[in-house]
Amino acid sequence: MKKLWDISPLVSAEAPIFPGDEPYRLNWTATLSPNCPVNLSAITMSPHVGAHADAPLHYANGAPSSAEVELDPYLGHCRVIHAIDCGPLIQIEHLRHAAANLPARILVRCCERADTTWNPDFSAFAPETVAWLASNGVKLIGLDTPSVDPSSSKSLDSHQQLMRLDLRVLENLVLDEVAEGDYELIALPLKLAGACASPVRAVLREL
Repeated sequence: MKKLWDISPLVSAEAPIFPGDEPYRLNWTATLSPNCPVNLSAITMSPHVGAHADAPLHYANGAPSSAEVELDPYLGHCRVIHAIDCGPLIQIEHLRHAAANLPARILVRCCERADTTWNPDFSAFAPETVAWLASNGVKLIGLDTPSVDPSSSKSLDSHQQLMRLDLRVLENLVLDEVAEGDYELIALPLKLAGACASPVRAVLREL
């Protein structure tokens, strides 16, 4: 059996979120009892909690929602590249060492250990790095921090690059135990009507 790496953080009330975002909450609408045959839960949360796929609608009005994106980018040959402690922005120079024959999906590990509490000083993508990856045939980028743009950004330049270049993105991954190299990525978004993002259960599988 091929080895699997679960690269999704736990979704819980303690999961780190952008300030002002909707946290994860779970309520019980029914519980096992003589008059009830099941436990039944209900959840509320931002779709950006935990590992998630931003839909283009997140950064452009009228763009596709999570229910409307093509699934191909989220499934297939993937390369994990280490840029640990690269600083505020992932620059092209941080990725060149693993850039030969890039597959269509790239995940960048920025953290020795993924943050389990909110940390605004996370690494994000430089817009020119997004453009360079697209010029090399990449269709999906991902990373182990909350966003491809810095937490203080108001222009979201890297998100706008994703829109312009028709790239997809995965954020909030956990790559702590993943060595550099090539894998199969499986991280399908849910078919959520009108949603700006979707949670994913992201995994890597041995090729």
